[in-house]
Amino acid sequence: MRILLSALVVLSLCATAPVRAHHAFAAEFDAKKPIKLEGTVTKVEWINPHAWIHIDVKRSDGTVEKWMIEGGTPNTLFRRGVNKNSLPAGTVIIVDGYQAKDGTLKGNGRDITFPDGRKLFIGSTGTGAPGDPQQPPPK
Repeated sequence: MRILLSALVVLSLCATAPVRAHHAFAAEFDAKKPIKLEGTVTKVEWINPHAWIHIDVKRSDGTVEKWMIEGGTPNTLFRRGVNKNSLPAGTVIIVDGYQAKDGTLKGNGRDITFPDGRKLFIGSTGTGAPGDPQQPPPK
């Protein structure tokens, strides 16, 4: 009986522990605000629930914007052949994706294109992002 009671106490404590929410694409990003950015990778963060690619984008007036691009989970990217060494700092890339709803310099990445034409799909799956094979395209 004590073992059962102890197990119930442990389970109830686990059930009340805070959980970091995994958001849906539509909660933070706007499918009607596509972005195409050419920039230089400054840092890549392989953290859950999403990897983040930081790029410097030079504008026509010479100013530099610091963008954060959300990718899929590190595990999903790894299964697609992407790893933390795939995008070293200094790499020039083109990112196609969607801007954050709040207008900040943050986007949800879909594809990365390298100068030699190679492409990487970095998008999330199952989150409602446009082009997600599990979701219908936006209307």
